[in-house]
Amino acid sequence: MVQFRSLTLASTLLLLVFLVACGSEDSPMEPEGGGGGGGDDRSIVDDPSFSGVVMEVFNRKGCTAGNCHGGAQGQLTLTDAATSHANLVNVTSPVSGEIRVVPGDAASSYLIAKLNPSPPFGAQMPLGGSPLDNIDLTNVTNWINQGAQNN
Repeated sequence: MVQFRSLTLASTLLLLVFLVACGSEDSPMEPEGGGGGGGDDRSIVDDPSFSGVVMEVFNRKGCTAGNCHGGAQGQLTLTDAATSHANLVNVTSPVSGEIRVVPGDAASSYLIAKLNPSPPFGAQMPLGGSPLDNIDLTNVTNWINQGAQNN
């Protein structure tokens, strides 16, 4: 009887460890962690800055990594704020022929099309990663709609 209880207790503990290990900040039930402190401090911003809010999204989602746009995939380089802004705003994508970011008009911006399901060309970004959640997508959209400032 003692051996059966030990086995049941060990099985329960193993299952608990497994379930805890499978949880992550990228869970569909919780938004992604925003940075440090162990909590999610991200929020929707009416007038987000490019260098602070938008680049934080690109960095956190891996867009600036060497195997992605940090390595100029899709003929787009996103390495730092200055380079990224210069390569996005009022720049025509050589892949699609569409303007990547149309200041003041997120709906006409190719970037927003690529961040949403079923873009007109290629696959949804970030490729191989989880799509942007509502907070991140709204902040990128707000940045564009507020004029896509280099701030």
